Amino acid sequence: MSVRVAVTRLAHGRDLPLPSYATGGAAGFDLLAAVVEPVTLAPGARTLVPTGLAIALPAGYELQVRPRSGLALRHGIVLANSPGTIDEDYRGEIGVIVLNAGSEPFAITRGLRIAQAVLAPVARLDWAEVDVLDATARGAGGFGSTGT
Repeated sequence: MSVRVAVTRLAHGRDLPLPSYATGGAAGFDLLAAVVEPVTLAPGARTLVPTGLAIALPAGYELQVRPRSGLALRHGIVLANSPGTIDEDYRGEIGVIVLNAGSEPFAITRGLRIAQAVLAPVARLDWAEVDVLDATARGAGGFGSTGT
């Protein structure tokens, strides 16, 4: 299934290719860093990385921004708010909040595949307030209550 999404390349991202799926079975596509100059991220530091893209999602969809596993494993580069959500009514630039959880400085260069994004349908809930919830075997147990 394919969903059409309108995209605008902002001035600082016009020379970068549009994101694409790396394989036929990929769930997400890579977002590229549209930094004008390289940014060196010290261990423990975070920054907002521009992508040079603004989008108009169709009603009923969100874009989830997620870390790239290779950057996380090799360099400790993660996203501070993972997954980030781009709402259907947001029209600003897609930005990626990157955190260096590694032990070495990390250089973010123009065109670096900095994050991945997944298009996802959104279901809206309709609250049904009740006095008592139905019982389950688990009940209110959480935070490790089901074992190790």
